[in-house]
Amino acid sequence: MKKIFLLLFGIAILGACKSKPSTPKMAKLELSQVSPSQKNKAYELGKRVLNACNTSKFKPFTKEEATDKVIQNTTIERLSSTCRKFSIKYGKFEDLRLVEVIRNNTDESLIFRYKADYQRKFAQKELQVTLDKDNKVAAIRSTDWTDSYTP
Repeated sequence: MKKIFLLLFGIAILGACKSKPSTPKMAKLELSQVSPSQKNKAYELGKRVLNACNTSKFKPFTKEEATDKVIQNTTIERLSSTCRKFSIKYGKFEDLRLVEVIRNNTDESLIFRYKADYQRKFAQKELQVTLDKDNKVAAIRSTDWTDSYTP
């Protein structure tokens, strides 16, 4: 009888301990909630990278525009290699269309999801430009487009 009482008492105590509701790690923002300067910056920097495939010229990012990691990883050699693959498969890059902005609540960064338009329309590509809390490019990533965002 004592064991049953202690067991029920223990379950009651555990049930009474409620965890705090956690804030979601990612939150989709309305485009109107994002400042025009941030939208413009993400667009211009993303377009600069993809336009390099058309012109074979790339102006490297500065320390005011991007983090050290992005500056180190965005080399002319890596960009040329990616551009060759994209040009053969998709044709000439045309433009970017902003589809959604997602806030990462853990590090306060903004992920801008663009649909990248190319000459050949058989596949839809996505360009993700991540701006950190200091409005510097923290990541640039190209993938196949999906309607739902997966980090």
